[in-house]
Amino acid sequence: MSVFRRSVCRAGHGTRRLAMALTAAGLLAACGGGDGGREAVAPPTSCSVADHQQWLGNYMNDWYFWYRLSPHPDAAAYADVESYFEALLYTGIDPAFPADRWSRSESTESFNRFYGEGSTLGYGVSVAGLEVEGQPGAPLYVRHVEPLSPAAVQDVQRGDEVLAMNGRSAYDLIAADEFSALTADSVGETLTLDLRRGGVQRTVSLSAAVFTLTPVGGTAVLTTAAGRRLGYVTVKDMISQALAPLETAFSRFRAEGVQDVVLDLRYNGGGLVSTGGTLASYVAGTRGSGRRYATLLYNDKRSDNNQSFGFSTLSSALSLPRVFVLMGRRTCSASEQVVNGLRGVGVEVVAIGETSCGKPVGSLPTSTCDRTYSVINFESVNERNEGRYFDGFDATCDVAEDFTSVQGSPADPLLAAASHFADSGNCPVPAAAAATRKQALSARASRRSATVEGGERTAMIPR
Repeated sequence: MSVFRRSVCRAGHGTRRLAMALTAAGLLAACGGGDGGREAVAPPTSCSVADHQQWLGNYMNDWYFWYRLSPHPDAAAYADVESYFEALLYTGIDPAFPADRWSRSESTESFNRFYGEGSTLGYGVSVAGLEVEGQPGAPLYVRHVEPLSPAAVQDVQRGDEVLAMNGRSAYDLIAADEFSALTADSVGETLTLDLRRGGVQRTVSLSAAVFTLTPVGGTAVLTTAAGRRLGYVTVKDMISQALAPLETAFSRFRAEGVQDVVLDLRYNGGGLVSTGGTLASYVAGTRGSGRRYATLLYNDKRSDNNQSFGFSTLSSALSLPRVFVLMGRRTCSASEQVVNGLRGVGVEVVAIGETSCGKPVGSLPTSTCDRTYSVINFESVNERNEGRYFDGFDATCDVAEDFTSVQGSPADPLLAAASHFADSGNCPVPAAAAATRKQALSARASRRSATVEGGERTAMIPR
């Protein structure tokens, strides 16, 4: 884990003290706040390639977190906007920061659908492709199915082995690290999956559709072997539609007297800072009262936009001294921010699974010409000014996932490890075995990419 203390209110080169005189009431606007002149970059004159490129170059030079370190190529050398955008991204020349693998653009319709309506276009099936990177002979499993998706309607389930997609074998897909077939561009596109379950093979044809996301699921109250009450909840997306089911889950946990909570964030790529902050507030309770959850630090041109989010006061909060977080290489951005934010106010976070993605930076999305650009605009630090965990958060207990077990069931090795730790205070896997597994994963972890499957996203958005 690469986490260290910093006292800054600007990014790039040069530093100044982070203002610590935050009021206990709102905890907003540390070192400034608000939109801070967000419209300072004039919109393009038209949506021609040349005008769009000129706007994009100006915007990146003004708002991009790494604007001092990034390339500034001649737009005329690029035939389209997307190739020019890629050429503008920071390449990792400063040892303090890895190359930008997160900035992206998408249609404004797609962005608003996900973060506004809580829905998405696609098939609703995700596979464990990243987990078998470089292992073309390994089985390729379905790891998640959205409950209201076309895949769910066709009874595709976690643990199904994918033999082929659109006629391309799993071996070839893994060898090429190519899973773009899972992402649809329009309603009605088709995806053919050859699957095997329990030795029985079948072929399903999925038709892409717009469906409602299920950001919170798998809520349960369990009893450990030693009799401890354990509250479990899966949080898949940090979107506003998660707030109501989170309240329901924690109200139940409080009513049933849970002693520990397990947050299953293993597939949570992030989303809204405020939603992650609410989740953290349910855990921290009075421990977070009047304290900062996260402070977002922009580049030196935009330091007036620096903003802090405080912990909320919630009637169903539990005020726990520790929390279990199930995580892995897909735990990213606003979900990692939950871990950092809780640690910042002294809550012990027991991480079960694998090292997280390593994205302590986020975006203030901006739109033009029907495209929304989510470029890296800021970095995030906690109450103790700790951030820059680009290597991700290491697991307290390094535990391998079993995609053939139902997520959140007694057979789920991550949840079983959390239950064991809750009873004993120790990891169920011997330290030597965990160290051997971690060493075997280290080469692939160092090449951790931002590639996601089936329309999933990595995001930390300041609202």
